[in-house]
Amino acid sequence: MKELFPVKQVGGYLFSLVLTIVALIVYFMDFSFPVAMTILLVTAFVQAAVQLVLFMHAGETEDGTAIYTNVLYGIIIAMVTIIGSLLIFVWDM
Repeated sequence: MKELFPVKQVGGYLFSLVLTIVALIVYFMDFSFPVAMTILLVTAFVQAAVQLVLFMHAGETEDGTAIYTNVLYGIIIAMVTIIGSLLIFVWDM
C-alpha cells in the first residue's frame, strides 16, 4: 500500500502551499519594494519549477532533456520579448 501513496506529489503540494503562504505574507506585510519583489520572484520561480517537475512529470519520460530545453528556450524568448519591449516603449531606444 505504501508504494501506491503519492508521497512526492503530496510533498510538492504542501511545498506549493508554503510558497503561496510566503507570497501572501509578503503581500500583507510592509516590506520595501525591492525586498518584496525579490521574495515574490524567487517564490514564483521555485513554485513554477515544482509544478513542472512534480505535477507535469517532466523528468519521468525519456525525453526529459528535450522538455527542459524547450522550457529554457521559452524563458529566453520571453525575456528577449520583455527586454525588447522595454527598450522600445519605455526607454525609447
